[in-house]
Parts: sequence; structure tokens; C-alpha cells
Amino acid sequence: MTELAQLSRTAYQAQQIALRLSMAAAHAGLRLVMGRKRIPSAADLLALRRRLEELHARDLEHVERGDYPRELLFQLPLREYASHVPKLSAEVLRMLQRAKRGKVRDFPPQIDLSRYPEYFRRNFHWQSDGYLSRRSAELYDFGVEFLFLGTGDVMRRQVIPPISQFLRESPGEKRILDVACGTGRMLHQLSRAHPDHRYSGVDLSPFYVDRARELLSGLGVSLLVDNAETLPLKEASFDVALSVFLFHELPRRARKNVLREMRRVVDPSGLVVIEDAAQLNDSPELRVFLENFSLEMNEPFFSGYLAEPLETDLEEAGFRVESVEPAFLSKVVVARPV
Repeated sequence: MTELAQLSRTAYQAQQIALRLSMAAAHAGLRLVMGRKRIPSAADLLALRRRLEELHARDLEHVERGDYPRELLFQLPLREYASHVPKLSAEVLRMLQRAKRGKVRDFPPQIDLSRYPEYFRRNFHWQSDGYLSRRSAELYDFGVEFLFLGTGDVMRRQVIPPISQFLRESPGEKRILDVACGTGRMLHQLSRAHPDHRYSGVDLSPFYVDRARELLSGLGVSLLVDNAETLPLKEASFDVALSVFLFHELPRRARKNVLREMRRVVDPSGLVVIEDAAQLNDSPELRVFLENFSLEMNEPFFSGYLAEPLETDLEEAGFRVESVEPAFLSKVVVARPV
């Protein structure tokens, strides 16, 4: 290992420890207020810690193998997130109050909910305005990092290695689509890893797409506001389609519709990569954490998602699953059209 690689490894490990300890302390305080539906055992906590250590080790290995650049290890906008601490603190209090009152659909009257499917009209994670405001979009990425102890971007970029392999094996400019791109964090990392390709993103929230436009400004990324169940895109118009943390928030019918659309817009020689929450078929050791998330976070479709493997849904939609890799509390599924 080179001196630079060793220095980077040491700095990365220090960064992750600092993030985890600071956020874990805040989590502990929240648990005193919220409680837990089920209390994790010592074995549960050991399994969670092992998965976290494996994620960090894999992140470093991918850099050393050239799957993505070293700079991505240190690209969290910590100064921006620090400036959001007062806003997020106030938002957490609102979320706790909303959860206590069980207000699963708590929206200001000026939001036109008729534009969105029924399943989208709720305060996922108890967050104010759901996905339907500028305020929500501004706090979302920091909120994800807080929820997952500083591993949000780490988990997201585990999508990049199979895409890197695909690009090495199939040279030339490729068309890459992020389905439910949100605020653009995944596209930002991917375009920095592989800048010489054409990127597009689609999301149902105009507020999150506006936020993505700001983050991706100057990178030539095409962004659309639309429903992934009926993509306004031509058949076989992309070489790679990916999606991160979408399917656990969809009812079964919508999950199948989105997968059919991804199959339609991906070239027959292309690649599909999906990252989402771990499921019980591949991660039974995480059952208590996954089921607590379902019970505590206003995620009405999560329990159904846990019991219905993504791999089966992909195969039914016309894909051949090539690999399934763990990524802490998530998993990455790689598939190709058949």
C-alpha cells in the first residue's frame, strides 16, 4: 500500500468514527424520548456493527481497485450540513410531535396533492411536507446521514462498482439514468467517478429535482419531474438504469410497474443496478432493525417490501440477477435484461 493510500485510509477511518460517535450520541438522546418498538439484543448490535465495518472496508477496497476516485471518500459537505443543524433540530422536534399524534398525512393546504399518486401523499419518516417542499429537499441529505450514522453517501456509492465494471467492458459514451434521483447525490458521485457519459435523472418531487439542479449545475445532467411508473422516455434509450432507496416506499403494484418501465427503457445489452434496504431473505440478522424501521418511521409499504425479495421482482420484470451484495443496512442488486 502506498503512503498516500495509507494516509487516506487513516483519514477516512477517523472521519467515519467522528461522524458515527457524534450522530450516535444524538440518536441515544432521541431514544430516551421515542423508545423502541423492539430492543436489539447484544447479538443484534454485534451483527449491525459487523455490517458497518464491512461497508467501510469495502468502500476503501473499491477506491484501491479503481472503481471510484479517492476524493469521493471525503466529499460530504460537512460545512453545509453543520449550518443545517439548527434547522434539523427544529425539524426533529416537529417529526417527534407528528409521530406522537400519528399524523401520517400532515401537509400545508397550499400543496396540491392531487398531482401525486396516493402512496406519495404522506410524511415519510414523519418529515414535514413529505417530499413536497423546498424545506424538505434542503434537509433531506443531512437527515439521511443523521439517520444512518454518516453512511448515507457511503451506501449510495456501492452502486458505482458494478457500473464501473460495465463501463470497462463496454467502452464508449453511455447513457445512464437514475430513477427517483431525489436531490441528485447519487448522480453527483457517479458523474465525478465517470464524467465522460450522458446522465439523466427523474423524480416525482419538483422540489427535489430543483435541489438536484443546483447540486448538478454545470455537469450537463438532464433532469425530469415525472412518475417512474410511466417514464416519458423511449424504449431502449439508456445503457444503464439505477435506482437508490426507492422501492421500499412503493406499494407492490407500483414496484412492479417501475421495474417494467426500467426494463423498457434499458437497452437489451444494458445494466440495471438497484440499491435499497436489506431484506429478510438475505439479512435475517438485521430483522430487529428492519422491523423497527417499518414500525417507527411512517413507512407503510416497508413490511411488504421486507418479505418480497427484489430479486424475484426483477426476474418477473424480465431481468437476470447477476449479484446481490450487502451494504450495511442496504443491499445492491445487479441485473441484466433477458
